[in-house]
Amino acid sequence: MAVAMGRPFAIQSCLSSSFCSLSQNINKSSFGAAETFFPAKQSSTRCTTIAVHAQQRPTWLPGLDPPPYLDGTLAGDFGFDPLGLGEDPQSLKWYVQAELVHSRFAMAGVAGILFTDLLRVTGIRKLPVWYEAGAVKFEFASTRTLIVVQLLLMGFAETKRYMDFVSPGSQAKEGSFFGLESALEGLEPGYPGGPLLNPLGLARDIENAHAWKLKEIKNGRLAMVAMAGIFVQAAVTHAGPIDNLMEHLSNPWHKTIIQTLANSGS
Repeated sequence: MAVAMGRPFAIQSCLSSSFCSLSQNINKSSFGAAETFFPAKQSSTRCTTIAVHAQQRPTWLPGLDPPPYLDGTLAGDFGFDPLGLGEDPQSLKWYVQAELVHSRFAMAGVAGILFTDLLRVTGIRKLPVWYEAGAVKFEFASTRTLIVVQLLLMGFAETKRYMDFVSPGSQAKEGSFFGLESALEGLEPGYPGGPLLNPLGLARDIENAHAWKLKEIKNGRLAMVAMAGIFVQAAVTHAGPIDNLMEHLSNPWHKTIIQTLANSGS
């Protein structure tokens, strides 16, 4: 029997008979329980109407049955896994953490690129375009020094994150972070807290903060798509996103992505 996700539908069939079934209602829950009623009335035809109500579950493609291992409990789970990467439960847990980290880096990257590009275009600060910023030499430190410092800091943070993933709560124990555990106050793997990483005190009850988790992952996925667009845009136009936006607004009907791609190929 076909089932439409998230919406009811009816199937009606009429056959010659001495009786008529006026209605047959099947209300399906997520566990498949059903109640059926057969009020009958004498007639020359038999008409059966079946109404099926599927479980309310939004999916990335309406009417698509999500894979069984994506049961909707994860934040932002809309049943999208065409490659089957999450079939293994342990791998799925790691992919969730990886998506969170990439989302947060993407959100920070998009905000940083747009902000600095706006300062450059408006002339408020003399800054390089974002994809050339890495080649700029700073007066306060050499490039080699900056790379070493970044590797040490990022390596330490990523190591702590991995250790907390392997053994949840281990990095919040006393003495595990130079006595600053109370300032960080890890909530659960992937969601650190405390006054340093959660100064506004949002989602303190992280186990029930489904709405906050959903908002973060949605914005993070949008930011990852935006970063991919910024990369392609820079490779094709050799300009920053604000420059591209200003050029488009100067002649919206003739300076679009279609004309840009066509000119880049010619």
